[in-house]
Amino acid sequence: MTRALVLGGTRFFGKRLVELLLANGVETTIATRGQTSDPFGDQVNRIQLDRENRNSLEAGLGTGEWDVVYDNICYSPDSAQDACDLFKDRVGKYVFTSSMSVYEGGALIPEKVFDPYSYPLQKGSRHDFAYGEGKRLAEAVFAQKAPFPVSMIRFPIVLGTDDYTRRLHFHVEHIAREQTIGIPNVEAEMVFIRSDEAARFLRWQADPLLTGPFNACSTGTVALETLLGWIELAVGKKAVLASETEKEDMSPFGVANTWTASNEKGSKAGFPFLTLSEWLPELVESIARETT
Repeated sequence: MTRALVLGGTRFFGKRLVELLLANGVETTIATRGQTSDPFGDQVNRIQLDRENRNSLEAGLGTGEWDVVYDNICYSPDSAQDACDLFKDRVGKYVFTSSMSVYEGGALIPEKVFDPYSYPLQKGSRHDFAYGEGKRLAEAVFAQKAPFPVSMIRFPIVLGTDDYTRRLHFHVEHIAREQTIGIPNVEAEMVFIRSDEAARFLRWQADPLLTGPFNACSTGTVALETLLGWIELAVGKKAVLASETEKEDMSPFGVANTWTASNEKGSKAGFPFLTLSEWLPELVESIARETT
């Protein structure tokens, strides 16, 4: 890979992906609406466009060609179809950032549970569907219509000190301040991936022989009560919990039942996933030091 385009590369794991590409000597172009600054200076090429507007996307892409396109900002079947049309004969591999939200829930879910190759197609923008359904339909379009190799990366919640959504920060801050957290089921288990690990997985997916859906999560699961215990230890306070609270105090991790995925497909293909229990307590401690 010598040329890459990153749709959405100015923050969180998209930003880390750009850093990896540059460190490996890849000529990198980032495409965004131009509303978020980036630290890359003249190391990258920049395209300003509206991913949700086909005319804007077409104008922004111009006559460019890339070995790999990383699409972190596609949320609907219409946007996926635009990509299939506009990148035809212009890309060697397309890596679509999907979501574990394509699954309804369950334990160690394998990729085959949701098959984008047989899922009925629909048209619509991101405003026409809930998040999970939008990602399912976008996957279906790429799987059934793309004229180039595509992989669909099903991430769980991505964590890191650089998480602009501050989902883990929410829990650390609430416990440190002894504020009530709404969690329906503390025994529910989850999986996560760290932002730098997510970026490494995307970088690895440049291989055109890697196609189809891939779950991408660290190895291992964690029960919410265990995670809360790590936070309690880090901040020296006990969590105040309730099954229901005001919306602003409901946990971003507040799943009703276990929601975990299997990373066996990616592992067997050769990606070295991190072990969740080895990095998550350390991340909790790091965020706690910043917060308390």
